[in-house]
Amino acid sequence: MDYSVGDVVKTKKSHPCGGDEWEILRVGVDFKMRCVKCGRLVMLPRAKFEKAVK
Repeated sequence: MDYSVGDVVKTKKSHPCGGDEWEILRVGVDFKMRCVKCGRLVMLPRAKFEKAVK
């Protein structure tokens, strides 16, 4: 699937704050995402990101 900057994705597991929606800020070998609910920034390798997204 194609992902681009600005997309909002839903993850299988929720963040400790209770949110499960993330805004994509950077796409490439690594994905940088921001939690929509609390604003926390996270970077994940592509393989881990693709497993985590619904």
